[in-house]
Amino acid sequence: MGIDASVISEADLPLPLFIRGKVRDSYDLGNHLLIIATDRISAFDFVLPSAIPDKGAVLNQLSVFWFRQTSEIIPNHLVEAIEDVHSLDTYLPAENRFSYPAYLVGRSMVVKKVKRIPVECVVRGYLAGSGWAEYQECGQVAGFKLPRGLKESQKLPEPLFTPTTKADTGHDLPITIDEVEKLVGEKRTLEMKAKSLAIYNHAQEYAAKRGIIIADTKMEFGLDEDRLILIDELLTPDSSRIWESNLYQVGQSQPSYDKQPLRDWLVASGWNKEPPAPPLPLDVVEATSRGYIQAYEKITGRILK
Repeated sequence: MGIDASVISEADLPLPLFIRGKVRDSYDLGNHLLIIATDRISAFDFVLPSAIPDKGAVLNQLSVFWFRQTSEIIPNHLVEAIEDVHSLDTYLPAENRFSYPAYLVGRSMVVKKVKRIPVECVVRGYLAGSGWAEYQECGQVAGFKLPRGLKESQKLPEPLFTPTTKADTGHDLPITIDEVEKLVGEKRTLEMKAKSLAIYNHAQEYAAKRGIIIADTKMEFGLDEDRLILIDELLTPDSSRIWESNLYQVGQSQPSYDKQPLRDWLVASGWNKEPPAPPLPLDVVEATSRGYIQAYEKITGRILK
């Protein structure tokens, strides 16, 4: 895949590749990782052939914003957001340094290398998506019995902690609190739940002042020796359902600052959700890019660099 000034589909650096995920490329720096947010986009568990301009910059810079916002709630893995490529000299011996590409600025970060906990910590504040579908079937969401008569997109009586597996391929699957406890122990499970809810409540309160609703989100944790820390990304359009307050109406699906325009087009195109995925038309690419950028700028009050 090619790289130009506006679209970064794949980073290709002379460093040991740690992992290439659906949208991020991570390189091994010894005690640290260099994580680069590309403009790749996935839908229905497939990486699409069309990249979304500036998407990686939004994911990276919004995560950095939220990591700093929530650092008093829980430590995180962020060491440095790359704003000057030469700061990478700090993490590489002289013989391993190279001509750093300019695209690293604004879309990459150096993080601590820690042990990842294989659980997605999902917090739901509103009845939407798979939660709404499950509620319609049985009046519950992830085992939580809810009041009768709730409507689509309605605010829940209180936010729910509904963890899932962290799948490297395919769908994440719901797991019970007992299953999480078997993985990490009761004390750690309670800590993850408490921190997840605290982060969500803080972010929801912050975003509400800026005309934004964070309907739900998912986050990941790791262990820095024996200390729980926040890792991966945080409260981005890829990991959260983000709505605009002045467009919010109970009883229907909501316009969302995420890849919904792209999903809608894929469904309407008749794609059978088998490879290869079709390329996206320009208007869908532009609408998706615009949604990501607007989410960043509304939440942070800053212009995307």
